[in-house]
Amino acid sequence: MDASSLDDFDLQQLNDRDKNELRKFLANENQKARVQATIHSLTDMCFNKCITGAIKSGKLDKTEEGCMANCADRFLDVSSLTVKQLQNMRQG
Repeated sequence: MDASSLDDFDLQQLNDRDKNELRKFLANENQKARVQATIHSLTDMCFNKCITGAIKSGKLDKTEEGCMANCADRFLDVSSLTVKQLQNMRQG
């Protein structure tokens, strides 16, 4: 089904089970897109922070490798703490 036929498709013709399945599918796709955006942001931020010199080969040197791992770990730590804090604020 191409985009033009999807535009012409009447969602009202779907039964409740199909509507729920479509909602779940779209929610999953949206979640995948958010994960991809987060990974892109993390990669971009850590690359700019850790790769400061000229790129001499296809591999990271030991300093760059350690910096990238540490940067990614800190990013994930902060993200986790932020989610927990937001959940606490929502509950309390």
